[in-house]
Amino acid sequence: MATDAPPPEASTDAPPARPDTEAFVAMQESEEFGELRRSYRSFAFPLTIAFVLWYLLYVLLSNYAGGFMGAKVYSNINVAFVFGLAQFVTTFLIAWLYSRHAAAELDPKAEAIKSRMEDDA
Repeated sequence: MATDAPPPEASTDAPPARPDTEAFVAMQESEEFGELRRSYRSFAFPLTIAFVLWYLLYVLLSNYAGGFMGAKVYSNINVAFVFGLAQFVTTFLIAWLYSRHAAAELDPKAEAIKSRMEDDA
């Protein structure tokens, strides 16, 4: 389909300057970057460990507590089915919590670091 519109013009904005290797190393060793790392780790590691333990509990109960997992909750729905669905629910809950944490805590700190490095380059 042909159009009479002119082609888009090339951007005249220059790309941001790139810092050198020494600037990246200096930023990595800075307190500001350390705080960003701590903020990420203090959220991600505990939730990862908790989810892995929750998943292992589900697997272990499925293997060794067949009577409990086979107990009917409602009609043909048993405990194992409820636990299995809960795995999906917790996965989406953790993803949602992480996106909120990243938007509130990580992204502003990362953007500040990025803009400072681009300004200094």
